[in-house]
Amino acid sequence: MVDAWPDWPQGIQLLVGPPKSGKTHLVRVWQARSGAVALSPDAASLTALDTLEAPALVVEDADRAGYDDQTLFHIINTARERNIPMLITARKPPARWDVSLPDLLSRLNALPLVEIGVPDDALLKTVMLKHFADRQLDVEPKVLDYLALHVERSLEGAARAVAAVDKVALATGRKISRQLAAEALRSDPSAG
Repeated sequence: MVDAWPDWPQGIQLLVGPPKSGKTHLVRVWQARSGAVALSPDAASLTALDTLEAPALVVEDADRAGYDDQTLFHIINTARERNIPMLITARKPPARWDVSLPDLLSRLNALPLVEIGVPDDALLKTVMLKHFADRQLDVEPKVLDYLALHVERSLEGAARAVAAVDKVALATGRKISRQLAAEALRSDPSAG
């Protein structure tokens, strides 16, 4: 999705996924590539939009309570009129948003949607392996297998689990093993 952004069919893409699923990470990658400017559907953004010159736009958490429907509608229309690529993120598909403006809901429902699901075991293991490697730690596959079954099913949960395992390994001076991983998860409830 990020790689295909210059060729998005409508120029606007909707990215949906649960909290901590990696949406913000994808937004940052896309911003680095596209030069996108972040806006939020509020009065300040509406004022800035009239004079804003940006190669691309991003609105994160557009389904968040308190956002103004009229402003989001205006941002989308402006992006279309000026042919500015735009990425919108949300936790749920537009049909489940609390939108009071029928034209906005229609516009949102017509957008191409990419949905990020809960990470599977393979992705969790890959992410944890990367976090261990970033800390210059070697782990056996059976440790990753154990952790994938016992950590919160989110990318952030995987990162917290690796931090907890590293902390226990450093504190005890022991090599990382399945047993040490189990101890780490028991000692830090936020990591499991």
